[in-house]
Amino acid sequence: RAAGWTPGFRTPFAVRNRDSCVSALLFPIGVDPWPGGGVPFPFGSLPALLGGHFPTGRSDTLEWQIEGLRNDDERNAAALGWLLGSYQYNAAKEMPLLACPKGVDAGRMQAVADAVCLARRLVSTPANVLGPAALAEAAGELAELHGATYRCIDKEETLRKEWPLLHAVGQAGHQQPRVAEVRWGDTGQPSVTVVGKGITFDTGGVDLKPARLMRLMKKDMGGAASALALAHMAMACELPVCLRVLLPIAENAVSSKSFRPGDVYRSRSNVTVEIGDTDAEGRLILADALDVAAADKPDLLLDFATLTGSARVALGQDLPALYTDDDALAADLVSAGIRDRDPLWRMPLWAPYLKRMKSEFAEISSTGTVPGAGSITAALFLQRFVPKDIRWAHPDGRLVENAKPHGRVSPFSNLATAVRNTRCEEPDHEHGQAGFRYRPTGGLHRIGSASIGAGSWRSAADGTSPRRAFPGPRLPRRVDCRPG
Repeated sequence: RAAGWTPGFRTPFAVRNRDSCVSALLFPIGVDPWPGGGVPFPFGSLPALLGGHFPTGRSDTLEWQIEGLRNDDERNAAALGWLLGSYQYNAAKEMPLLACPKGVDAGRMQAVADAVCLARRLVSTPANVLGPAALAEAAGELAELHGATYRCIDKEETLRKEWPLLHAVGQAGHQQPRVAEVRWGDTGQPSVTVVGKGITFDTGGVDLKPARLMRLMKKDMGGAASALALAHMAMACELPVCLRVLLPIAENAVSSKSFRPGDVYRSRSNVTVEIGDTDAEGRLILADALDVAAADKPDLLLDFATLTGSARVALGQDLPALYTDDDALAADLVSAGIRDRDPLWRMPLWAPYLKRMKSEFAEISSTGTVPGAGSITAALFLQRFVPKDIRWAHPDGRLVENAKPHGRVSPFSNLATAVRNTRCEEPDHEHGQAGFRYRPTGGLHRIGSASIGAGSWRSAADGTSPRRAFPGPRLPRRVDCRPG
């Protein structure tokens, strides 16, 4: 009171020493910020605050401790929020360190944060740097890091015959469309296949987007970024699964080779599709990929995509839409989303809307002609290519935050949740126009953990040798890994 401070949610008060430097920080977070409203990760705003607005008078990087948390859930959320809040696309300043709170599952939290920051970095990279070839290469480098198998299909004749819808969408691009595949794990374990939409830039095609809607279309490969993030987390945590990742990758460009509204193509599954709108290209490339994925009869099939603006109209920015015809799976995913502070909202696969997608010239229209319910009809289109005996879920996410989230950072903490709130940032001009290459960091945040660009902390080390760091452009500085 004497200093004129009125306690408020996430309104910090700096305790200063005689030299007017900060020695402690009071940071109110509310009684129960999650669930039931509020910000899921209030501590996400602290690294930026402590790194810039509250000078400590020390030349070295200061290590902070968090006190006053009541249970392990709050401590894990605080640690994860700190790590995610420390992320920088362009590492412009030193971020403070956090002493790992007692009771925190440090390995899991670091793997989750690294996974989310991998997705952020990929989504934020400009399309002239991260084209189809570079996105496929990123999948290959992730596979190499974890000892997974990788293959890339990029021959035009193969794509034309075996991936006809993907080829139709990507044939106008300056680079050949391609398919990146990663396999990892023991075949005796439950099989999980993850498909991610990899449109590296979406002009809308012949049905051209207006400029204001095209500005952030480098993020249209966010589904592929999410799939790679999930794969990294699963492999880093050594989950007992047999994992397969399929990324159909293309650029939806405009040229004399562009596919057109009214064109009819025969999909990989032999279903004829009439093109209703060339700006609804994501569902086309996913249709071929889902057919390939279903051939292995996985125990769980997930597809991630920035598929429709209609989902944002229905649910806003904070809630990704979830589609599945499996009630038990939906309950598991929604419950896990609440538990891990990354909520989803189930939407209906309303079968009567299928009549809107009838075509006079093909078995199905990609969009139909009746306006409204665009997210639902897109999900119904995808469901057409998934056998009924396969457990399938489709999160439809936006993958971009228009402003810095300051605590609304996404955890992507298990196989249940979709990455959200990964925001587009300014491009890394240092990499120029030619080619996207990862740069090794040479350092790790924590013993036994990969480093992809999340925040950092110190934790007790057992003296084992660290795994090599995942390469990534403009990663933070090398962090001391000594015990302490």
